[in-house]
Amino acid sequence: MGAEIIFAMPDQRLTIRHDAGSSAAPYVDGALLAIRQVHTLHGLHRGLDSVMGL
Repeated sequence: MGAEIIFAMPDQRLTIRHDAGSSAAPYVDGALLAIRQVHTLHGLHRGLDSVMGL
């Protein structure tokens, strides 16, 4: 699973790619953080950055 973002203008392109691998291991730390913080959250939160207070 991965993501790729492409920013482009005429004659130039910036590509950012992230490959997470085939296991759930890259997501474990974020999921555990969200589980530990869920009792402090109110309303709808989207993205791990909102749980981290960024």
